[in-house]
Amino acid sequence: MQSFGLTVVLLAIMRAVFPEVADDCHDAMRGSEVIVAQGQDGEKAAAGDSVRAVDEVDVRDEGQKGSGGGSESGDKTTQEARVNMPADADALVSPLPAGTSSRFFNPDGTLVKSRIYSVPHFGNAFPDQNDVQMEAAKRHGVKAVQDRADAERRKSELVYVGYSPFYHVDKLKSSIPYLVPRAAELLQDIGRNYFDSLQVKQIPLHKIIVTSVLRSKEDIVRLRRHNGNATENSCHLYGTTFDVCYNRYVTVEDPDGPKRRAVRNDTLKWVLSEVLDDLRQSGRCLVKYEVKQGCFHITVK
Repeated sequence: MQSFGLTVVLLAIMRAVFPEVADDCHDAMRGSEVIVAQGQDGEKAAAGDSVRAVDEVDVRDEGQKGSGGGSESGDKTTQEARVNMPADADALVSPLPAGTSSRFFNPDGTLVKSRIYSVPHFGNAFPDQNDVQMEAAKRHGVKAVQDRADAERRKSELVYVGYSPFYHVDKLKSSIPYLVPRAAELLQDIGRNYFDSLQVKQIPLHKIIVTSVLRSKEDIVRLRRHNGNATENSCHLYGTTFDVCYNRYVTVEDPDGPKRRAVRNDTLKWVLSEVLDDLRQSGRCLVKYEVKQGCFHITVK
């Protein structure tokens, strides 16, 4: 008891002479309380709640550091709190540094929703008639295909485009899914750029639908019997040209997941027009807006 009393007297003297020692101990104890409270909340809260709790601790500690009031115990609290934080949690909850900007993220870390601009007028934006496209088709394409057998013999010059994760090929009745490599690359880029545009505009993903690809002369003869728009001298003969539907799309969704929200076809058409306009302006393709056929008629340049 005497030694205990002596210890109390010595501590009282130290506190009177060195008051900052007591303040440091008090701060350390407060830091320990935060760690314990964080652990208790983490045991009771769901995963989403734990991330929010960690964010609150980080914001408080960052504020202390910024004002010069941070301590070693505060840094330890941050380190302990981050133990259960997901690896990508900073990207989810941390704001961008002051004075910085991003094309894809707001200063508070939320995604930027890009606007839909479309084009002023579809007919004016995509005016490339058959004669203009024919010049490019003959320059970059193969010799006009006579029939299906001729197409099979020419596969060394053509690329199969019947499947892609970026577009859907419709059931073809008057064409076959082959293009020259240059046109196949263009079609792939259209589908991929379309995905990117939908993503940054926060619109559920949809695939474009390809309705016509390579046509043989035999295909065109049959097609002209019931389609007055089908020309005998078609760009489709050369493997450089394809049609993309603008009033139908394939929704991309997880069959076992929740159903995606519905999107108007007009909205999807506006986004597609932006993609095609960019590629046309960059010299990648020629595009004709087909009113009766409900498609964009596209030839590679």
